[in-house]
Amino acid sequence: MIDTYLIPLVKILFVLNATLIGVTYMVLLERKVIAWVQVRLGPMRVGPYGILQPIADAVKLILKEDITPTRADKWVFTAAPIIVMVPALITFAVIPFGPVVNLFGRQVPLYITDVNVGLLYIVSVASIGVYGIILGGWASNSKFPLLASLRASAQLISYEVAVTMTLVSMIMTAGTLSMVKIVESQYDQHLWFIFVQPVAFVLFFIGGLAETNRAPFDMAEAEQELTGGFHTEYSGMRFALFFLAEYANMIVVSSVATTLFLGGWLAPFPNVGWLSFLGYVPSWMWFLLKTFAFLYVFLWVRATLPRYRYDQLMRLGWKVLIPIAIANVVVTGIVKVLF
Repeated sequence: MIDTYLIPLVKILFVLNATLIGVTYMVLLERKVIAWVQVRLGPMRVGPYGILQPIADAVKLILKEDITPTRADKWVFTAAPIIVMVPALITFAVIPFGPVVNLFGRQVPLYITDVNVGLLYIVSVASIGVYGIILGGWASNSKFPLLASLRASAQLISYEVAVTMTLVSMIMTAGTLSMVKIVESQYDQHLWFIFVQPVAFVLFFIGGLAETNRAPFDMAEAEQELTGGFHTEYSGMRFALFFLAEYANMIVVSSVATTLFLGGWLAPFPNVGWLSFLGYVPSWMWFLLKTFAFLYVFLWVRATLPRYRYDQLMRLGWKVLIPIAIANVVVTGIVKVLF
């Protein structure tokens, strides 16, 4: 009873709350990082050094009036932000934060579940979120959100193929679709997969930026062109759900990248004897540090790079990313057969 229901329920509640708190403070971190890049201080008024700013923002969004445009499709208009938010949260079900540990005399895995098609589950669930963006833009009955939703759908087709082909090369390298076994495979091969598949890592990172609608691929928002894009007509909590989903997806992409390429919960070079002292740091701490480093790069890129033109993104996806991803799969297959 405890192992079947209670422990999984506790883990689900813990991961859900930790994700929502992390998302809330990611907003503050982003504002701070961009401020530091621009030689500013960022939010400083609410709490010491602005540390309570996310709470003030959350209260503001909860108290704001939730407006539905007169000619909007009310049911779809309400469902769209939920469709975006839910996939971002349920993806964490198969992400391993650490190995099996002994806790109060019980063997407890530091992940909610391990399914043998975990990577396929992530790809399938992550693809659903864009439907929320498309439906939100269409249901708003406004020209700018509709243009943004069309952009999002075309953008999905462009980068999703390249990312999927990239993950195929990772499956060939690890020999499994299980997220836990991918980490264990990196331990067995004595090497993080970022050194084995550097091309796949770069492609996955670029695809991750497009997946989360982050700069320089934030075409679906593009404030200067579309006045906010697909969430132009949203306000209050429904706008907050779109906002939360974007940052939750950033954490998902960073966690998946950590698992696939950076050894997941493994310490750096765990098979090297003189680095054994790194094993004293808890495994979940290594996972969080790597994920945070990846998230910081997300923020760094936004503060540094200008937005691509839409036609440039299409050209990059179809003429550059997809051919390189296919070539990477072919080379991986040849290397696997020969060596």
